[in-house]
Amino acid sequence: MTIHADKPRLDPATLRDLTRNGEGPRLLDVRTPGEFRTAHIPGSYNVPLDTLREHRTELLHHLNEDVILICRSGARAAQAEQALAEAGLPNLRVLDGGVTAWETTGGPLTRGPERWDLERQVRLIAGSIVVVTGVAGLFLPGLHLISTAVGAGLTVAALTNTCAMGMLLAKLPYNRGPRTDLDTVVTALRDSS
Repeated sequence: MTIHADKPRLDPATLRDLTRNGEGPRLLDVRTPGEFRTAHIPGSYNVPLDTLREHRTELLHHLNEDVILICRSGARAAQAEQALAEAGLPNLRVLDGGVTAWETTGGPLTRGPERWDLERQVRLIAGSIVVVTGVAGLFLPGLHLISTAVGAGLTVAALTNTCAMGMLLAKLPYNRGPRTDLDTVVTALRDSS
């Protein structure tokens, strides 16, 4: 079974069928280690997007089968797909809707300690900045421009499918969880072959 990059995203039901007997494609979860630790699809490997981008050439030697890329909703997985495709890996698919869709359709998850996902953290921080600077702007003229900058940042994030605030929050100890370096990833991939 070969998965071609020109195929549409993979839906959760099809992924369940592919992995039912335990011999399906390689599942790479590109979320932060903290997010992965909170909940992940059984049998998936955590290869954070930053690690994947930085070491995609080295990872190619350990990804000789079909690969399904997973994140929370599909956005980071699509970025990982592009990075790996540019490096020459042809057998890639993105789980449509990510872990959220997998869980919604009844897919099993391995759970760890509960934490807020990055998207929820971004909403909290951005919303808090807008509220605080909006109210404070009543007393300090010009402070409302910070809210405008946050709104512009969110617009750019939507248009480019990237989020600078999310990338910054991902670097916080709360989101990093246990360190996932290239050696750890390669050892896990090699041991499962």
